[in-house]
Amino acid sequence: MLRQRVLTALVLMALLLPTLFWHDPLPFALLALAFCAVGMGEWARLAGYQGFSALSFWALLWAAIAAALLWLLQQQAWQMASAWRWFWLACSMAWLLALGLSLPKARLPAALRHPLALTLLGFLLLQAAWLALVQLRVQGALFMLSLLALVWVADIAAYFGGRAWGRSKLAPSISPGKTRAGAWTALAATLFYAAVCASLAPIYPNYFSRLNTQFGGFGLAILVIVLLAFAIAGDLFESLLKRAAGLKDSGKLLPGHGGVLDRIDALLPVLPLALLLLAL
Repeated sequence: MLRQRVLTALVLMALLLPTLFWHDPLPFALLALAFCAVGMGEWARLAGYQGFSALSFWALLWAAIAAALLWLLQQQAWQMASAWRWFWLACSMAWLLALGLSLPKARLPAALRHPLALTLLGFLLLQAAWLALVQLRVQGALFMLSLLALVWVADIAAYFGGRAWGRSKLAPSISPGKTRAGAWTALAATLFYAAVCASLAPIYPNYFSRLNTQFGGFGLAILVIVLLAFAIAGDLFESLLKRAAGLKDSGKLLPGHGGVLDRIDALLPVLPLALLLLAL
């Protein structure tokens, strides 16, 4: 399993790195579009659709709309109008509603148990996450990576914190592997990480130095806590979808890792919220 995970990670890096630091954002946007289209097919599967044709339909429809949006972005020199802040707000509110109605009771609300309703929700949320990712990349590869690394730092810290001190489960009916100790460790690690990023502003402008400039040190700490809460909740929400569908992984595209959604679940609610915070 470990060998598979490492080999898959190396292949992904080989695909990602040439696009990540290319002067034009287009190659990265297209690669992200392809992966998210696969993620859309996986979401439709978790929602209850079966069969290659149904899953391909949702993936291709998602990709077609994303491609149209990508063309519009290029016509606008990759810059989205300030009015898009309402879109980021709407998507963040949609996440809050879905998470608030699902996680406390450890089950999907009745309105989301119909395959079409749940698939349409995923359609919107994946479009929002992809658009936010592209916009972050437009501002610079390192700028984008500084935000993504927050989720990675949280994940690593939660894993080791849970192994070292984890006794009390965070959400045993949804994801038995997650612990409260892991969540607290992730909080400490992400606050430290964001503080380091903010201190590097003169030599390495990044997402958290921007937040620090906009909201100050105390505001930055509060927003990091909110971003971390969204990341943890996004991970739990995907686990809830998998449990409801009776599946261990969202897909099999990434050997040793599962599906695309298994890799980006924590990022999905974080990305539109991150763009909303920049637009305030």
